[in-house]
Amino acid sequence: MQPAVSIHNASSQALELARQVLRIESEAVAGLIPRIDERFLAALELVLKCRGRVVVSGIGKSGHIARKIASTLASTGTPAFFVHPAEASHGDLGMITRDDVFIALSNSGESAELLTIVPLIKRQGAKLITVTGDAHSSLAREADVHLDAGVSEEACPLGLAPTASTTAALALGDALAVALLDARGFGVDDFARSHPGGKLGIRLLTRVRDVMRSGEALPAVPDSATLAEAVLEISRKGLGITSVLREDGRLVGVYTDGDLRRSLERHVDFRTTRIAEVMTRHPRTVKAERLAAEAVQIMEDNRISQLIVVDDDDRPVGALNMHDLFRAKVI
Repeated sequence: MQPAVSIHNASSQALELARQVLRIESEAVAGLIPRIDERFLAALELVLKCRGRVVVSGIGKSGHIARKIASTLASTGTPAFFVHPAEASHGDLGMITRDDVFIALSNSGESAELLTIVPLIKRQGAKLITVTGDAHSSLAREADVHLDAGVSEEACPLGLAPTASTTAALALGDALAVALLDARGFGVDDFARSHPGGKLGIRLLTRVRDVMRSGEALPAVPDSATLAEAVLEISRKGLGITSVLREDGRLVGVYTDGDLRRSLERHVDFRTTRIAEVMTRHPRTVKAERLAAEAVQIMEDNRISQLIVVDDDDRPVGALNMHDLFRAKVI
């Protein structure tokens, strides 16, 4: 029978063990940095020259990491998919062509399922990149390019469960994916096309023009208007702002709810004061083709809640506020 352990001692032990896991895994990832060398560049070149797809494979925990790497590659501009090595030897090998690059993950480098299919993959003409924890393993020797993901110890106190080794392999896969992204010139618009769903898709695909209010809903007064007329326009349009226009239709300033409070504090005569005397000149604006998420950033950086949308001639074409962005789920 095990001796009783106090709750306090058990909690302290759990916290220390958790911190130790993070220390070991962070050191494992940091240990990869000196290994980003000519071999990494060779792997990068193989994938960039690939006329087919990148096929990523592994068994057990390495298989889970392989799936994540394939997914990351595919979403960042490198066509890729996962193949289970056991299923490959029962027909799925037909999905791999001579134009492909095959990336095999195995910490030991001796996974029987991978070693069974590697000769067939090479005979087919596909290039082989291996990611293992042993540079002298069978898989490493078979590779066109071997990437060393070895770690000095696992974070598991038993030294059995793949922990630091899988973290290192995942980090190395991320490094390869990001290097490929940069080499291909893969940008925000490309990323948006492969992530149309969910909040990420909304943030990447929604433009200012999609959420702005335009036409009759656009608040605007001429710079000759009185303050009372400007306040009435703000009230009518319900955006907490009105644009102020010169005679040629170009934006010369804005008047907001905040400006209204300051006018009240100064006891300004609303009937006789011209809007040009109290408006905010040189206001922050945004173009209709910009991402709505960029409009959010402009507002947050300048501590404002509304924006006027202008064209290339500085003529207002729309307006929006934080509530519009909330409704569009950009925030």
